[in-house]
Amino acid sequence: MFWLKIIRNFIKILREGQTPVQIAGGFALGSIIGLSPNLTIQGILVWLIILILDVNLSSAILSFTLFSIIAFLFDPLINRLGFFVLTQIDFLKDFWTWLYNAPVAPLTRFNNTIVMGSLILSFILLIPVFFGMKSFVINYRSHIGSKIEKWKIYQIIKRSSLIQLYTKIRDFGGLR
Repeated sequence: MFWLKIIRNFIKILREGQTPVQIAGGFALGSIIGLSPNLTIQGILVWLIILILDVNLSSAILSFTLFSIIAFLFDPLINRLGFFVLTQIDFLKDFWTWLYNAPVAPLTRFNNTIVMGSLILSFILLIPVFFGMKSFVINYRSHIGSKIEKWKIYQIIKRSSLIQLYTKIRDFGGLR
């Protein structure tokens, strides 16, 4: 039910609620965490940024989930990108050596090819994901949302007994 609640909140936010910039910001920051391996300092920092900034948490969690799946599928390519950056670019080799000998930098696990490749990919995709999601929210609110609500499948799902039971329990106070 947790994921159903996140998706429901996200759809509700798409219709109204926070601004497109707040939704897109949460989605873009969630993509960084989703692409990166868990338990790194940079991942913790991005979670702190999400919690400090006024961005949408539901869109960050949804983005984290989607981009985790994407990262899993493109893991070999991410590994090659990280390997290339860490070993094939000669002018960066001294920098990587210096960084590895720094006191806190090894805790970022930057010397892992997957971590480096995913970090670079997430920074490359950050701006397109932000503006793409912002554009999607604006279009959804002005055009797409009203059309989707007219679809038969949407009406069937909305009227299904499981959704109605969930709504009754939620409104009664059982699922918050």
